[in-house]
Amino acid sequence: MCELLGMSANVPTDICFSFTGLIQRGGNTGPHTDGWGITFYEGKGFRTFKDPNPSCDSKIAELVQSYPIKSCAVVSHIRQANRGAVNLENTHPFTRELWGRYWTFAHNGQLSDYHEMQTGRHRPVGKTDSELSFCRIMHKLEARFPEPPQDMQPVFEYMVTLCDSLRELGVFNMLLSDGEYVMAYCTNHLYYITRRAPFGRATLIDEDVTINFQEETTPNDVVSVIATQPLTDNETWHRLKPGEFTLFQNGEVIAGNAHDLVDVPYAAAKPKSQASTEPLES
Repeated sequence: MCELLGMSANVPTDICFSFTGLIQRGGNTGPHTDGWGITFYEGKGFRTFKDPNPSCDSKIAELVQSYPIKSCAVVSHIRQANRGAVNLENTHPFTRELWGRYWTFAHNGQLSDYHEMQTGRHRPVGKTDSELSFCRIMHKLEARFPEPPQDMQPVFEYMVTLCDSLRELGVFNMLLSDGEYVMAYCTNHLYYITRRAPFGRATLIDEDVTINFQEETTPNDVVSVIATQPLTDNETWHRLKPGEFTLFQNGEVIAGNAHDLVDVPYAAAKPKSQASTEPLES
């Protein structure tokens, strides 16, 4: 299986500390040797770095690790290939445009009976079940919301039903972002932590590195990190259960079926959920 890493923050923040732990799992402390990638959002734009080589000894990963790119939304992935060859076009994350926004997606897991998915104009470039499922999600969202939505709550409610239907095909752990929101969906392994004042020290599991966040932050900073497995051994990470999702905005959890949340910032009132499931062929 692959591993995921995501971040949502209320101020532009670098992810160097967490990324340092993740890349060790790409061939050093973990078996994920089939490539890696990371996408940083900056305003409406994004930067993506990818390499089909193991992240633990990738010169590009060294650049990302040492160059503190600051972002409010990040999606990253290290790959252990099970669908598609080991090459650049099959390396996550994948990005597509919809409603004048760039959407970025990374998937951990393996699906079966996925070849007949309808994707409309959102055609995959590579040969992975991951990119194909992302194209299907984009296609279904565009069909349901042909114009740019003014209220994003029904969009993410519908997104959950799409993820539920994909989970019926196998393991579907997912990170998805448009630069403002970061959504995590779990089938078996996905954790998150939200750091806020008072900040303390954190120590990586996969590398002998400790950071004092109090020296790197302000009292108003809020940063959430999502990962397939916890990256630190002296902090409390929250585990998502199968079928649970969490939606982040500006570092905060604003929605999720694992949380007792009613009011969310992106909607004045919560509409009824539109559909529970949909057939994959439609």
